[in-house]
Amino acid sequence: FFFYHFPFLRFSSTMIPTPIVSTIPTGARPLSSRFASTSLYVGDLSPDVTEATLFELFNAIGPVASIRVCRDSTTRRSLGYAYVNFHNVPDAERALDTMNFSNIRGRQCRIMWSQRDPRLRQSGKGNIFVKNLHESIDNKTLYDTFSVFGNILSCKVVMDRETGKSRGYGYVHYVDDKSAKKAIEGVNGMTISDRQVHAELFKPREERQKNFKFTNVYVKYIPRNWTEEIVKEVFEKGTGGEVDKMFFWRHDYGVSCCMNFKDPEMARIATEQINGRDIDSFDIAKERLLDLDETKEEQTDAGTDAAAAATGDAAAVDATDKEENKDD
Repeated sequence: FFFYHFPFLRFSSTMIPTPIVSTIPTGARPLSSRFASTSLYVGDLSPDVTEATLFELFNAIGPVASIRVCRDSTTRRSLGYAYVNFHNVPDAERALDTMNFSNIRGRQCRIMWSQRDPRLRQSGKGNIFVKNLHESIDNKTLYDTFSVFGNILSCKVVMDRETGKSRGYGYVHYVDDKSAKKAIEGVNGMTISDRQVHAELFKPREERQKNFKFTNVYVKYIPRNWTEEIVKEVFEKGTGGEVDKMFFWRHDYGVSCCMNFKDPEMARIATEQINGRDIDSFDIAKERLLDLDETKEEQTDAGTDAAAAATGDAAAVDATDKEENKDD
């Protein structure tokens, strides 16, 4: 059998473009010169925003070389972000300064330098996590609050896709760790819009999962001839822990269960030491196993008896109806 415990993942069919980037370090902002380029990322776009819409807006800032709205490879629907490429770095910088958080087709856009190297985001360097935000805090308000501590590469309040409302947390990515630490010292514990905000360094998913403790495990591919008592005994002996709750399911397609350990450490041991083991290695006595043929016959007999009882009840009702009609 096999069991696992991990957060649910969401997948979508996407097409990741390769934007045209030409890095020119001179003439850009202090501290962020190494991030300046002719290419901008424009996010949080309405689905009806097209290349023509963006060209009309950004070409007013300076000559635009190309624009690409990223779309789903299957449905061709907009993914809500685009890349705008200018001919000159100063024009791109001016667009970032003047158009960031501006309203495009009813939505506040979010603009930042295009980053081709994903390691910058994945490393978490200079990135902080902010939570307990008031629902009135949007991207611009978050940016204005944190920009006093250093140059920001990107800033985002996470929104609920269905309701469009803030989920109460966001991310602020600085150009360096020094600015991020200064922001944490200045904002952590501060009251913003009647909410005490919490700020900390961003931790990559792998690091967060290492510190995550759980007590419940889901088990599947359990042999059909195993009882609930056998499964519980196998896991308690294999881990040295105690299972205090257990839910057992028998279906036509298989047997599975969900169990809860009192100690998180025992749940971890179960996932590491029992997961994937050969069924024969548990050496369960044959007399303890269920007789599948007998069980199947009992279920069939039970179903037949229930059907007969239902038929008998129907016959009795029919006879009563006839007697009543006769009396009438």
